[in-house]
Amino acid sequence: MAVKVLIVDDSSFFRNRIEETLGSDPRIKIVGTAVNGTEAVEKATRLRPDLITMDVEMPKMNGIEAVRQIMQVAPTNVLMLSSLTHEGARVTLRALEAGAVDYLPKDIRAWMDRSSDLRKELIDRVVALGTSRNFNTNAAFGRSPSASGSSTTMVFRPEPSVPSVGSTRDVEVKSALEARRQHVSRVHSGQDQTVSGLSARQQDSLSKVSTSSLAKPTKLPDCRLVVIGASTGGPAALQAILTRIPSNFPHPILLIQHMPSTFTKVFAERLNQQCAIEVREAVDGDRMRPGLALLCPGGMQLMIDPRQTDKLKIIPGDERLTYKPSVDFTYASAARLYQSKVLGIILTGMGADGCEGARRLKEAGSVMWAQSKETCTIYGMPQAVVNAGLADAVLDLNDIGDLLSAPNGKK
Repeated sequence: MAVKVLIVDDSSFFRNRIEETLGSDPRIKIVGTAVNGTEAVEKATRLRPDLITMDVEMPKMNGIEAVRQIMQVAPTNVLMLSSLTHEGARVTLRALEAGAVDYLPKDIRAWMDRSSDLRKELIDRVVALGTSRNFNTNAAFGRSPSASGSSTTMVFRPEPSVPSVGSTRDVEVKSALEARRQHVSRVHSGQDQTVSGLSARQQDSLSKVSTSSLAKPTKLPDCRLVVIGASTGGPAALQAILTRIPSNFPHPILLIQHMPSTFTKVFAERLNQQCAIEVREAVDGDRMRPGLALLCPGGMQLMIDPRQTDKLKIIPGDERLTYKPSVDFTYASAARLYQSKVLGIILTGMGADGCEGARRLKEAGSVMWAQSKETCTIYGMPQAVVNAGLADAVLDLNDIGDLLSAPNGKK
């Protein structure tokens, strides 16, 4: 059945371009358009689309208020279209707090040029989100913690990168590329079923079988570092987890969220305002410490300095790696230097980034947790880890937050 889409934008140019792009794919059916937020709420209620593309700035009612009302009267996955500016990032995060599930850059030049990359990205995102029934109903994102501290294919187009330089960086890039090469080899030889050859029903059955014997943990494993990877739906998931963590959390935390460079700084600042722990965008040379969560800047890669293992290196996104930032890259770096003392957590997202890094962590003796399908916006990245047999536990989002909030055992 085709994904039913409602297009909301006060610009006839963007409405036409979006309709033209989505209408070219047989998996998608345009059920209506709206020119302002008021009309969007009315048509969302009447037409019951599977997904809504939403502009931010519109007359009568803006996109943020429209999302808020739609989530109250007709919960629907909403994909925001916003500019790649500091203000665009701030407004987009407000839309996610209101209930939107994801967003895409609104680059006028790419839309005018009918960019094939943008076309594929929009279609892929709409199909994935339109078939998901896990809505961002704002159960957690945007709420401040209490005094106690409780409360993808790549998601964005790669930014310009430079050739690899320096022996340390090249080792990490080659490590990630070798992991990918081995993964492709396993797929072609029939040894790995995490990607091709399985229907959605078969993958779901495999996931259920592989998780049925996993025991639910009651406390954090013996670790020195927590590394969390996320993509589509990640901002809300990360906020739900991080706002539960107390200020005296005993380990440093590294965050890898697929997000453009103009968004990561704003996102980190917003999390820092809401969390008991300190959260900020990582810079080259940062030192890790307990109670500090460092978010990898968009378009870059985050690795641990092999000469000073409490120190980070932030390096340009290498053109040989698809994801910028890459969960695989940071997982592999952590596995190489911290061996069995890492807790890897893979959250909601399209694609399979993190799967090969998870394999490296497991080979080193570390522990991997995956977010459950029932609480994921998109069960892509966690599913790849689960189906590859690399997850030690599959947990609901709230359970992950609870375990991190009481590292020595359940409250």
